[in-house]
Amino acid sequence: VPLARVIASYPNLPMPFKRYQIQPVWRAEKPQTGRFREFLQCDADIVGANSPLADAEIILLAAKSLEKLGFKNFKILINDRQILFDVLAECKIPSKKRLSVIRTIDKMEKIGKKGVLDELNKKGFSKQAGAILKEIENARKTPGLNQIFNYLQDSGLSKNQVSFSPTLARGLDYYTSMIFEAQIDGYTGGSVAGGGRYDTLVGFFAKEYIKAVGFSFGIDRLIEAIKQQGLFKDLPKTPIKALVTIFSPEYLEKSIALTNELRGAGIKTELYLNPEAKLDKQLKYADRKGIPYAVIIGPDEAKNKTVTIKDLKTGKQKTVPQKEISQQFN
Repeated sequence: VPLARVIASYPNLPMPFKRYQIQPVWRAEKPQTGRFREFLQCDADIVGANSPLADAEIILLAAKSLEKLGFKNFKILINDRQILFDVLAECKIPSKKRLSVIRTIDKMEKIGKKGVLDELNKKGFSKQAGAILKEIENARKTPGLNQIFNYLQDSGLSKNQVSFSPTLARGLDYYTSMIFEAQIDGYTGGSVAGGGRYDTLVGFFAKEYIKAVGFSFGIDRLIEAIKQQGLFKDLPKTPIKALVTIFSPEYLEKSIALTNELRGAGIKTELYLNPEAKLDKQLKYADRKGIPYAVIIGPDEAKNKTVTIKDLKTGKQKTVPQKEISQQFN
């Protein structure tokens, strides 16, 4: 919805318009595993493109992001909302009640087929419930889905990574055709990403029929899955590459200058903030924080215009000309 408002406010954006954003989101629900009242969400969308290529690119973006995070076994489940609408029309479900039925079908993975049938019965669809599920389970891909699957295969996704799932429904009302979810093997907190095509939503705000497709990552669920599968173990504790130490207050000016030089070269650098602290304390601080290197300018280095670089993991150190310091971290 926020993206739809942006498109409505800036109608001259070049189309197709692509963007991503990361922001907190809220919902009025009882918190549970992988589902919080406040959570962090990453959205990616393509607005103004009707081609199945746009759908495939969005799905590919989700898949490649999961690969980049280190997940080896995941599945992208894909369906077309139109299949569901067509089945419900054939089963004589009134148009005003179809979204209610779709929301129930969306619970298939959580409550199972029997649970879905029971809920449809309670909603007054006992005569059609069995036929609805049978027709959906036997459904075939639409021509549009066939194109999307072909494009994904051409892009390098294996058949093990994508799957047609005719019972996939997605609970939100605004999806119009292609929908998908990403599930990680072994993670029980639910799908980590979901989305699809929403060709009418932007029109509510822009007063113009603008087609769009996109998806969202649930960052909290991703982090849970990453922790569960031990993928954080190889990540550094900090992005800081080097700690510039202060040998003594006498050499503070040189340490500041060296810090600015390293930062200017694009190297993430921290300057120790207590000129009175002993060098040993500064090195222990860097080690605890996970900073891999300490840079030292003492009397000998200042005299010879050199710096000493200490590898805090191995304990080895080397002295190099100060003018070559930035090259040591590239």
